[in-house]
Amino acid sequence: MLPQYVKSYGKAHKNDFIDAAAIAEASTRPDMRFVSPKSEQAQLGVVIRRVRVGYIR
Repeated sequence: MLPQYVKSYGKAHKNDFIDAAAIAEASTRPDMRFVSPKSEQAQLGVVIRRVRVGYIR
């Protein structure tokens, strides 16, 4: 789910339990849009770029 849509269901004082409750509440809404997961190749590309940037620094 997109974080900006879940944010409106959250309450004050951010923590894991409140975040989980907000995600559960938002997922029950019929108009909620979900994000497709990244492929393994896409995740590997991100990791390689981050490691490369770390070595350059």
